[in-house]
Amino acid sequence: MRDTTQTPLLKGLKTLLNAVKGKEKDFTQGSIRWAIFMLAVPMILEMLMESLFAVVDIFYVGKISVTAVATVALIESVMMIVFAIAIGLSISATATVARRIGEKKPEAAAEAAFQTLVIAICASIVFSAVGILFAKEILQLMGGEPTLVEEGRSYTMIILGGNVTVMLLFLINAIFRGAGDATLAMRALILANGLNLLLDPIFIFGFGPVPAMGLEGAAIATTMGRAIGVIYQVYILTGATSKIRIIWAKVRINIHLIGQLIKMSLGGIGQFMIGTLSWLFLVKISAAFGSEVLAGYAIAFRIIMFTILPSWGLSNAAATLVGQNLGAGQPDRAEASVWKCARYNVIFLGAVSIVFIVGAEFFVALFSDNAEAVHYGALALRYICCGYVFFAYGMVIGQAFNGAGDVKTPTLLNFICYWILEVPLAYLLAKPLGMGPKGIFIAIAASISILAVISILVFKRGKWKTVKV
Repeated sequence: MRDTTQTPLLKGLKTLLNAVKGKEKDFTQGSIRWAIFMLAVPMILEMLMESLFAVVDIFYVGKISVTAVATVALIESVMMIVFAIAIGLSISATATVARRIGEKKPEAAAEAAFQTLVIAICASIVFSAVGILFAKEILQLMGGEPTLVEEGRSYTMIILGGNVTVMLLFLINAIFRGAGDATLAMRALILANGLNLLLDPIFIFGFGPVPAMGLEGAAIATTMGRAIGVIYQVYILTGATSKIRIIWAKVRINIHLIGQLIKMSLGGIGQFMIGTLSWLFLVKISAAFGSEVLAGYAIAFRIIMFTILPSWGLSNAAATLVGQNLGAGQPDRAEASVWKCARYNVIFLGAVSIVFIVGAEFFVALFSDNAEAVHYGALALRYICCGYVFFAYGMVIGQAFNGAGDVKTPTLLNFICYWILEVPLAYLLAKPLGMGPKGIFIAIAASISILAVISILVFKRGKWKTVKV
């Protein structure tokens, strides 16, 4: 008699392998659960790879000094503006490409993809100039102490000067995701992270003929890893195997299309700029309590990003499914996909929050041996994780709006919850009410929870189903 006890396991492994390989391309028909799985697996792995950049850097930089960690925290906060622009552009790219793919118009999708690349390169040139010319002033503006400003100047110049690698890495992966080729995005980040993991200790501590460059070496390693990842992306995007193929001999700058994409991107950029600037204000408030508090906050933030970015994988899957199914004229299927993604995300982040609340000190201590930094990092981790379950819904629904091309709604909601609520509440609790850093962390948990509740109520109204892209 044939043994079939392993059949479910083997079937599951085969399904997982197919998801990683990216064999499924049409997500407008068949099982929604299957579509989510086939999209989310490579997207989650992609986001894990993106989060590794931050974790690897903070791990090695933590071996240098608390000042070095604080420097990375300040510049990472400034880089969040670059990330916001990259993600904002990515929203328009994913929404437009997914809609054209749903309409079975791959050439139109490729044309839109090229125009977003033009916009990204132009924007990155401006940030490179600012970062190189005003590195010292940026650190001072962020409240860095004189020692930190001196030590972090070169790091700032390299990271901000090479921001084009961040822009393109995010944007081209968004193009792949919109087309349903999430596996390609995952592979690009595996390559970039593998190089960063290899180069970080070499450039920071030195190896053979390579001298120890400390904090500056971390910046060089990260920028090089991302740059090679971008080269791989461009190679795929212009190759014959890509679902969206950019042929250089045929592409032209389309001012009208660029204008449309910028209009959509501005909403997305504004949406993430609101969140980013609120984080910048929180960093500045934290800096007033000393380098140890800032370092602890930075470590907690990196750990949180390590779990939130994989959750963005599920959220991005929802965005792709919404865009493609709206393009195919199936709004009910699009909505059902969102609720399923949200439920899966709640299960994941709920489990993670329990682990972090119980073992906060252990996880923070992996990145620093400074007792005060560990104390404040653990405090931040515990309080912020209290809002994880709500945030799980907020992330998915926010990306669903974006996937539909409705960037105005999440922008307005972010403005209300982050600027009107989070920042003033953090300042009020931390300083006038004397709660110190704990007040900042409570404000974060409260604001993300309220944002999720409001997002659910607005999403149920269904106006996002009628947005034209």
